[in-house]
Amino acid sequence: MDVGSDDEADELLRVLAHPARRQILRECWHHSVSAGALVDTLDLAAASVSEHLRVLRKSGLVVLTRSGTFRLYRTDIALMRALIHWLADFPHDGQS
Repeated sequence: MDVGSDDEADELLRVLAHPARRQILRECWHHSVSAGALVDTLDLAAASVSEHLRVLRKSGLVVLTRSGTFRLYRTDIALMRALIHWLADFPHDGQS
């Protein structure tokens, strides 16, 4: 997985700007989680969690899988690591 362009990185960073979305990514990092479990854990309205999940799915940061009647969400760790790598390579300290 690769962050292909600055535009893609910009979009991912915009998505990550919201604290609830970052918390969802943390909750979904090690195992798949249902939207209902996220509602309980985050103390947010179901509609808010649903909207944040929609944005995260659209960006590719969260992957949806279906298990019977359940919809489970998991962080796309490869994409997160690609973004981390992109940020680590970003020039800093006046160096290019």
